[in-house]
Amino acid sequence: MTRHQKRLAVPNSWPVERKTDTFTVKAGAGPHGEAGVPLVVLLRDVLGYVDSTKEARYALNNDSVLVNGDAISDEQRPIGMFDILAFPERGEFFRVFPDEGGRLALTPVDEEAAGSRLGKITNKSVVPGGDVQLTLHDGTNVLVDADAEYDTKDSIVVDNESKEVVAHFEYEEGALVTAVAGQHAGRIGEVADIDVTLGSGSNTVFVGDDEDGYETVEEYLVVIDENFTADDADETGDSDE
Repeated sequence: MTRHQKRLAVPNSWPVERKTDTFTVKAGAGPHGEAGVPLVVLLRDVLGYVDSTKEARYALNNDSVLVNGDAISDEQRPIGMFDILAFPERGEFFRVFPDEGGRLALTPVDEEAAGSRLGKITNKSVVPGGDVQLTLHDGTNVLVDADAEYDTKDSIVVDNESKEVVAHFEYEEGALVTAVAGQHAGRIGEVADIDVTLGSGSNTVFVGDDEDGYETVEEYLVVIDENFTADDADETGDSDE
């Protein structure tokens, strides 16, 4: 199996220039599926902290790069929406957040905010023993008590150290959301109206924001909280493309 990926064929969410070279690094197996960006791409092409894959491997072998609180040794580890990328020795912390157009960008956050990450609940099931398993947008699972009131489309905040849920945001009218895909990706607003579609079609949601608002499908929205974006600084790592 090849370790390379043609740049012209990468997902639109990848923050890479497509016409400078023919190939880039292929993402390995892991969270986020095909939308995940290889860690080395962020270190080399976005942040400019390394010049080559070899340098990236050296940095990772020294446990100097953390993803969601865990030291990562695989330079191809997929990084995606709402992951926390930390460089403790540098005192630098970033949240992966969708930019306009759906392209992933690195948003600087403080150390406290980097201690947890947001996840959208995509599935809920009961496991042996009676506990409830929540599956998040990146494919990871979180166990909660059976009497905990969580629903799909809600969002939770998971502590990176304890892996426990520390906050819960319900998906409902009035909820603060961000669009993560589609033509309105990156826009933040409040859910004004949810139009339920009968059958297998997607529900349509109207979101009010500082502009004229926008309409999108439910799957493109993630519930967030004001505190989630309050410490964000200017985004960095944008492509020159």
